[in-house]
Amino acid sequence: MRAVLNLSNFPNHRDVQHDAGALRVSLCFYVSTTKLLVILGPTASGKTRLAVHVAHRLNGEIISADSRQVYRSMDIGTGKDLADYVVDEQTVPYHLIDIIDAGQSYNVYQFQQDFTRATTDIQQRNRLPVVCGGTGLYLDAVLSSHAFTAIPRDDAFRAELETRSDDELQQLFRQNPSTYSSLADTSTRKRLIRAIEIGRYLSRHPDTPLTQAVAPPPAVVFGINIPVELRRQRITERLQARLQSGMVDEVERLLQQGIPAEKLIFYGLEYKFITQYLQGELVYTTMVARLETAIHQFARRQMTFFRKMERDGLTIHWLDGQKPTAELVEDVVTRFNQEKDS
Repeated sequence: MRAVLNLSNFPNHRDVQHDAGALRVSLCFYVSTTKLLVILGPTASGKTRLAVHVAHRLNGEIISADSRQVYRSMDIGTGKDLADYVVDEQTVPYHLIDIIDAGQSYNVYQFQQDFTRATTDIQQRNRLPVVCGGTGLYLDAVLSSHAFTAIPRDDAFRAELETRSDDELQQLFRQNPSTYSSLADTSTRKRLIRAIEIGRYLSRHPDTPLTQAVAPPPAVVFGINIPVELRRQRITERLQARLQSGMVDEVERLLQQGIPAEKLIFYGLEYKFITQYLQGELVYTTMVARLETAIHQFARRQMTFFRKMERDGLTIHWLDGQKPTAELVEDVVTRFNQEKDS
């Protein structure tokens, strides 16, 4: 028999380390009768620009579902693009961007709490919450009404895993699937080790509750889909533009502020590879090549996660990302108005 887990029994649940240190369990989540509007998509798909224009049309406010945009001073690498939040000389309000200092820990459980507060605030002012992001774990946590809490650290097991090569760790992760496997972020060695640790805990505690306590909040979900080659082109062009805009200097400033290199590497992608370059571990050309490859791989993982959300029962209305923003806005507004009261 599976019981609903009481988070109050876990006083250290706030100590979860980012996404990889979390487990899906049940939560009595905030539910409103007003439907949310959600726009998701892989990196470089244009979802932020679309979401902002839709919010402008529908008297809405943006709630970011991006695991890295919560950090202050991490602007270029996370693609905040705050200039895009101005439409017709009016700034569209946004939430869950720049809410904690870089170097601090933030996890999906905290995101759920912050999301609930933001949604309540927006709806109490008779405005529409427009959720925009590409962090599948965060979107799934909101749209599936699951909560996340801490799994105990096993320092001895971690020490053993640290002696393994990356290939051995990947093999170990694949050989021991768990209920967490499809959610795990294994993009860095540290996250991979944590994922293996969580998987072993679940195999030894099979009665860990995975029950969904309440229906998910009502939402109309749109996804931006673009051809792979176009997505790859956009990623490459955007990476070059960000490098020319001072992304390396941004990471260097973070290091100078005293943020440990290990923490920046843990944030992944731009912060990982640029930190390794600044630490002398990579030459510039190798850094750029590896970073570009990693972003392409990340975009593929995002789409895989979104398809999994569909298989789990979420309806996503896919949009042609090659269409002009103005046409996509009309498509979204029309469909949302048709479904918001159904």
